[in-house]
Amino acid sequence: MFSTGFPTDGPTLGDIGEHAAIQVIVDAAPSSVNGDDAAVLMHASPNSRAVATTDMLVEGRHFRSDWTTPFQLGRKAIVQNFADVEAMGARPIAALLAISAPVHTPVAVVRGIAEGIASRCDEYAAELVGGDLTAGEQLVLSVTAIGSLGGNLPELSLDRARVGQRVVAHGRIGYSAAGLALLSSGRKIPDSLVPLVESHQAPCLTPGRGVIARAAGATAMTDNSDGLVQDLQLIATRSGVGINVSSVSIQPDALLIEAGELLGVDPWLWVLSGGEDHTLLGTTSGQAPAGFRSIGQVTKGDAVRIDGRSPKFGEGWHSF
Repeated sequence: MFSTGFPTDGPTLGDIGEHAAIQVIVDAAPSSVNGDDAAVLMHASPNSRAVATTDMLVEGRHFRSDWTTPFQLGRKAIVQNFADVEAMGARPIAALLAISAPVHTPVAVVRGIAEGIASRCDEYAAELVGGDLTAGEQLVLSVTAIGSLGGNLPELSLDRARVGQRVVAHGRIGYSAAGLALLSSGRKIPDSLVPLVESHQAPCLTPGRGVIARAAGATAMTDNSDGLVQDLQLIATRSGVGINVSSVSIQPDALLIEAGELLGVDPWLWVLSGGEDHTLLGTTSGQAPAGFRSIGQVTKGDAVRIDGRSPKFGEGWHSF
């Protein structure tokens, strides 16, 4: 059975104070360059550029403490930021963490978040190298990710898709949205559908795929954070092209169909509009890079289409 819920007992942040709480984070996610006023990072190679991005997770807006664990939340925070670094074709090397939390927050919550962050960073050979901690009315995480873009190839930017290219994807599509729908339903979740819930609690992405895609000749890329149609439309608009996706290549699998039947929801809603899978979506003139699959073609026009027709769903996530 999947795990949910934050710890509610034990010492709180108010009990131990800021410096002791920071030490809890450092102990849970140790780094040799963390602990000074700022971290000094070494360039991976002389011919490299730095890549930086930041994202937030706000309690009640992006997560609920009764639907996840601190460890899962920490892993999710890293993936959503490192996916943005990977989408540039860069390698994540470090993360910074800022937390705003109520004084009554159990220390175990912060420790669990830091342990989740350290666990995911280890998969990327990256480190948590600093951050900030302050009191606030609700739990808010802000992660800043630092990456290294090596070599002289251009970054994978949104405006470099070209007509005739192949559209490729790495990762699941629709799982996180289906998991959220299951949690929101209040129903007893069958064990068979737990992978969908876990994909929402802590989405997974194979480290290094963005770097591989760039080396293999990909030109444009983003990650599926706001919804497949919406994120592909961003590439289409910025590049001045159309994108035609093959429905066969993205059709709901058995788990999505089962969840749809349980909730009375068309699973295509999750595939086309659901975000937070952080699937890498790119374009290339060659074959699909290792770990990627072909899902469509770049065409003339200015819109995303499914089998040449307007998508049945496509609203996606909006922050405001």
